[in-house]
This record gives sequence, structure tokens and C-alpha cells, in this order.
Amino acid sequence: MDSAPTTDRIRRPHMTIRRRFLSAAALCPLALLLGANGPAPEEAPPTTGSPVAASSPAPSAESLPVGATPGVTPAHADGASLGSATAAEPGPQQGAGAHGGEQAAPAVAAVEPGMVPPSPVPSRLTAPPMAKLQSMPRGLDLLARAKLQGERLVVKEKDGQERVLTVDPVLQASLTKILRDYAVPYGAAVVLEPSTGRVLALAEHSEAQPDLRGLPYRAVFPAASIFKIVTGSALLEAGVTPSMEECFHGGKRRLTERNLEDTERDGACYSLALAMGKSANVVFAKLTQKHLTADSLRRMAARFRFNREIAFPVPMDVSLAAVPEEGFDLANTGAGFGDIYLSPLHGALMASVAANDGRWVDPVLVEPPQGSPLLAAEGERVLEPAAAKALTDMLEETVTHGTARAVFRERAFRVDNAVGKTGTLADRSPFRDYSWFVGFAPRDNPRVAVAALIVNDPKWRIRGTWLGREALRLGLQRVPAPLEVTAPAASAGTP
Repeated sequence: MDSAPTTDRIRRPHMTIRRRFLSAAALCPLALLLGANGPAPEEAPPTTGSPVAASSPAPSAESLPVGATPGVTPAHADGASLGSATAAEPGPQQGAGAHGGEQAAPAVAAVEPGMVPPSPVPSRLTAPPMAKLQSMPRGLDLLARAKLQGERLVVKEKDGQERVLTVDPVLQASLTKILRDYAVPYGAAVVLEPSTGRVLALAEHSEAQPDLRGLPYRAVFPAASIFKIVTGSALLEAGVTPSMEECFHGGKRRLTERNLEDTERDGACYSLALAMGKSANVVFAKLTQKHLTADSLRRMAARFRFNREIAFPVPMDVSLAAVPEEGFDLANTGAGFGDIYLSPLHGALMASVAANDGRWVDPVLVEPPQGSPLLAAEGERVLEPAAAKALTDMLEETVTHGTARAVFRERAFRVDNAVGKTGTLADRSPFRDYSWFVGFAPRDNPRVAVAALIVNDPKWRIRGTWLGREALRLGLQRVPAPLEVTAPAASAGTP
């Protein structure tokens, strides 16, 4: 889990984003607005506040030699994943599911879509797929080809047909500017309307590879503790309630098989809800061992669209998930350790399941023909409404008492009634610090769902939780609450 509530706090020159930042003036730099392929001119970050601070990996992740101790999984923050120790280097990324690697799919019958990975799942330990990350061809990326017409982004095809995108130009520009101002090595922020699937922002930036495009669609990033959403959902379905407690000892920085034993050393107890909020690895590992099977975890992962294609006008990688058969490895996977990969767009869609009372809604990038409104979709059921509500209760703990509490309490930047999940993890060689936030707001009648991912070097300015909060805050400003129409008092009692 996150080592402290302050793990995801911003270490950066303080930046104030006022509402006027969202005015039409933000539309001026078209290259910024559309996330053009070419390198963007550097923008100086704010000059007030403290200098860039250094963030070191968790001591156990660096001090413990990789693979040195059998039965021990070194962990960074709330979801480090060191995966299988035997896998070859994956091939180049070339669209959905083309990840390569040698971790074979489990020998289970593909009774339902997604129960078996469609391609070998790479090992993050020996073949992290991000090492083969390539830019998406401009011709495949609708947003890269869009032009601003009035207040909409429009793609004009060769046959003269025009496609109006759902992306909000102001929100897209605002989030892209944040990523560029803070010179993130790799970063992406996705905002969508959960009830319809309408995508409102697909912001991205890479200071390390300025020509890189397509980060929101690439499933080369370890899911880390975001996978606890899947595990938590499976536990709810297995009869574990949010208030059910599990006692434990150790397991904060690394997990061993002894951590999973019930002993008199278990001096602390967390409910499932609090364990979600604090991203307690050991609690999720113990509960997985006691209540879940490989089949039940695979089945829930498949419902959340792991190992399955997601329909979208821009090619998306399949988010691959390898779930071991049993034992310590299965428990680790349930805790957020494992060879499981996620794209930022998929992360926002995962958050939307709870926002939509347990239903999956496919993402939408192109507006329907003029005069045809985009209505809330029925969607395929992932969770029963009671389970979706319980999942929302657990995700709320992240913001109120857990790993995102400090960031969401920052003065002048609060987002009320938000829920979500953090995830952090580090690769060792070369060092990459992955930090995630997925969530939605407000809790009741959600208007926006988000996913934010940042891949940092040892020195960093912002992390995923801070970016996720800003995506929620700015998104809510662009999607105002619906007006409540009430009858005049004088009409009371009249037919």
C-alpha cells in the first residue's frame, strides 16, 4: 500500500489554476489543444514555491535483490508487481494485445470471453512492455487529426465526411498544459461521462519522447493496486462484506507466505473497506487466499474487460492479466502484484462501472449525427447494484481516510464527494515510478470519471493522484450539475 498519505502529494512549484484558465483563451494554441505530434515548445513552470523534490523508491524495492528470496515479493508503495521470473522480451507494440512475452496463458477453458489472455502476458520482471513502447501512427489517432471548428473538434475524412468528436477542447487543453508545464516523462489523463461513455479528454505528454502519441490507449503500464478494484468486487460477490475485518502483521513493504498465516502476531485489523482505502496489500492477499479461486478472480477480471478487446474508434491495446492457479502467487495477484497491464482509458472505464451501478458502458469518441442525442447506455452488467454500491463505499475510503486523503484535502483544490483508487509501483532497472488514480465524482449521480497515470524518474514534480484530482476538478467545471426544475410555490396543490 502507499507508505503514507503524503506519498502522492505534489512536490512541485505551487501552481494555482483559476476558473479563468478554462476560458476560451485556452483554445488559442492549436498545437497544444490537439496534442500535435511534433515536440512542443517548453513552457516554464511557475517560479514560486519549492524546487523539484526527489522521490526515492521504497527501501525494500531497492534494497532487496530481485529474485533473491524465494517466496518474497518486494513491493513499492501500494501495488508493486514483480510477476513471473521466466519470460522473454516482448515484441514491438503493434495494436491491441500485441505484447509478446513468454508467460503462457493458464490452462482453463475459455467458457467466457476474457478468461484466457489472447496473447502471452509479458513479465514485468524480465520484459516490461513499456520498454518496447512505440508511437501510434497519426493516421490511426482521430484526435491527432482533429481541427478546431468553433467550439468543437472535427475530423474531416478524405471522402469529405466530417466526424465531430466528443472531446471538450478546453478540458483537453487544460490537462495537456498541466502535463507539459510539469514536464512529466510520461503522462496521460482521461476524462469521460460515465453514463454515456462520452470521452471528454484524452490528454497526454512525454518529455522523454516528445514525438510519442497514443499513451491513453496503450496497455503497457502495470495496473498495480488499481487491480484491487477487481479483487474487491470478487470478494464482495464471494460474500465478504465491506465491514468484515481481517487481522494481520507486517506486509507493508513486502509480502511473504508467513504474512498470510493467522497467528498471535496479528496485532492490527482492517475492514475490507479500510483495506481498500489504505491499499493494504497483506489484507487483500489474505482475503484472496481465504475466499477466492483463480477461476473467480479471472471471471471478475474478464467482466472488467481484462483480456478482452474494447470497442473504440482508435485502436486500443488489450489490457492483459495473468492470474496464477493457486497458492502464494494467486494471493499476490489479488493484492495487486502480478503481470497485469492497463491502459489509462481502460482505467477510467473501470471506475465507471461503480459509477453506473455496476454496468459496463463502452467509450464513445464520435458524436451521433446531428439531432440524435447521445443517451445513457444500458450497458452489460458487471456487478449487481448492491455490490456496486458497496464497491463505491470502499473506494470512498481512499479519499476520506486512505492514500488520497492528503491530496484531496489540499486547500482551494478540494473535490467534494469524490471516490477512487490509487496505485503505485516502481520498476528497478531502468527505474520507472508508475503512479495511478482512477475514480469519479460526485459519488451520487456521477458526472465525470477519470484515470490519471504518470511514469516518473527518481526526481518528480507531480504524481498520478494529484493529476487525477485535477482531472476531476476541472472536468466537473466543464460538466455542470443539471438544473433542478421546481414548480412555483403558488402552483402547489393545483392540478
